[in-house]
Amino acid sequence: MQLDPRRTGSPPQRIEPTGFFSGIKIRPIIVGVVVDYIATYAGMYAYFFGYLAKELSKEGEISSDTIAEYMMTTEGLLIGFAIGALGTAIGGFVAARKAGQLEIKHGGLVGFCSLIISFIEEAMREEGVPLPDWFRLLSVLAIVPAGMLGGYVAEMFKGIGGSYRASNGKWPRT
Repeated sequence: MQLDPRRTGSPPQRIEPTGFFSGIKIRPIIVGVVVDYIATYAGMYAYFFGYLAKELSKEGEISSDTIAEYMMTTEGLLIGFAIGALGTAIGGFVAARKAGQLEIKHGGLVGFCSLIISFIEEAMREEGVPLPDWFRLLSVLAIVPAGMLGGYVAEMFKGIGGSYRASNGKWPRT
């Protein structure tokens, strides 16, 4: 390898690895976790009162015990899992959009922080909810990838929102 004799001055800079937390912004992650919890609870309540209450009332009188029994069935658990994963993906999307960089990493950290908060929330409960082990394992294994999926989607749409803001509020090609 020959050096360019015309080039003078400082030597080329060293290439150094970046740390795992390099470029991470805390505020978007906090916002993403809040959005995750709001979206998850809003989705669950919308499902309870918008759909489930109507379906169970067709079978007879509805009570909180009826809803609790249904939610412990395999169908109820899987629907609750899907709503929770969607809420985490939405939280990861919001965090990634607010961060504007390292979208997948920000989305994954939203999932990780939500997982930690869920463990704390479960430990603080006086009475544990008797969930099957397969459901707990599925929930723990899926929460971080769900957040990362939200970050990935935000990265896919990065050019759309960026073009809008960069053009002073006008959509591109209009």
